Amino acid sequence: MVRERLISLDVFRGLTILLMTIVNNPGDWGNVYPPLLHAHWNGCTPTDLVFPFFVFIMGVAVPLAMPEKTYDSTTFNKILIRSLRMFCLGIFFNFFGKIQLFGLDGIPLLIGRLAITIAVGYALMGNFNNRLKNIFAVGILLVYLILAYGGFENYQDVRLPGVLQRIAIVYFVVSLLYLKTSRKTQIITGVLLLLGYWGIMTLIPVPGVGEANLERGTNLAAWVDSILLKGHNYHETNTWDPEGILSTLPSIVNGIIGLFIGQILLLSVTKIQKAQRMGMIGTSLIFFGLLWDLVFPINKSIWTSSYVLYTTGLATVFFTVLYYLIDIKEFKKGFKLFVIWGVNPMIVFFASQIIPQALTMIQFQNPSNPEEQTNLLSYLYYSGIAPFFSNPMTASLAGALTYVAIWTFILWIFYRNKLIFKV
Repeated sequence: MVRERLISLDVFRGLTILLMTIVNNPGDWGNVYPPLLHAHWNGCTPTDLVFPFFVFIMGVAVPLAMPEKTYDSTTFNKILIRSLRMFCLGIFFNFFGKIQLFGLDGIPLLIGRLAITIAVGYALMGNFNNRLKNIFAVGILLVYLILAYGGFENYQDVRLPGVLQRIAIVYFVVSLLYLKTSRKTQIITGVLLLLGYWGIMTLIPVPGVGEANLERGTNLAAWVDSILLKGHNYHETNTWDPEGILSTLPSIVNGIIGLFIGQILLLSVTKIQKAQRMGMIGTSLIFFGLLWDLVFPINKSIWTSSYVLYTTGLATVFFTVLYYLIDIKEFKKGFKLFVIWGVNPMIVFFASQIIPQALTMIQFQNPSNPEEQTNLLSYLYYSGIAPFFSNPMTASLAGALTYVAIWTFILWIFYRNKLIFKV
């Protein structure tokens, strides 16, 4: 059976990854409009919606991709290998800047790193038979672990968690929940995860710290990361990770709620009835998320239960609006840009984070100040974009939008040639 793509979901995915590209690539990190930065701790900015929206969208897509709910060893293997491929792609971002080759330096080293990037990207996104996919995914994961824990100095502090890694874990769990359990069981699982995480974070004392707390670096999730991911956490903290182990548990519920919305889309009712149900669910989730915020603050870094409800509520409402406009009213003009972005998220996720790293590795004397070293990324921004703007924040945003424009052209070429990169 040929499944038609749900255009509203592609548009939602495209909007989300486009926003991700903007917030991840400002021209100047020292001058960014506040909505394009994460909340310092408690609270939620538009930037804090990107990651949970991705997880939600992934959850919605699961039942749409497997409406028959057929489960066998072949299906399990496909889910496992797809999860491993995503997981390995995510980890590679953290290895890229640490790769050393035969004592090379400068441009030769960068060329070597890019060659390895192409090889890894092809191995993890190439369309091979299942046996080769298994071999590549498992083999690359083993190489990562050997480098990280094998006593190699260059990789002894490489970060292991990350955005794609968390998405991979949630995809694996949510896919199996969908195929092996009823909707009632899925809802119960989600409720237990959210309540359980709340209890764990607010009732269990933190070893070496004292009473349970929700503060930066001293909460239980941070302690778990400091023990189980010692030396391999987020580089700015090196003691805990915003995509760490314990905080991954509530993120599964973002996927479960998306899963529930995806199953509503498969119901034998009218599209208007589907939209009404989704709209009611979304507004209810926002309400209960804000209510829970009073005792368990909305917080992305520790992925609180209130954050789960609030962000999935917003995602559901936003998706419902798109579904109504595009799939019910068939108002499709003006959305093509987001469709182009939405059908090819993986290549953007992978390459758009490698390219800026590569450009910063090309270093040379600044033509404007020969006594100063600069890199190609900074030079392009400060000489080609920043001078045209009096407001440094606007200039920084223009830098991000320029990068988006370049990627739009690349993705348009892929779209016209029907090139879709998947794991």
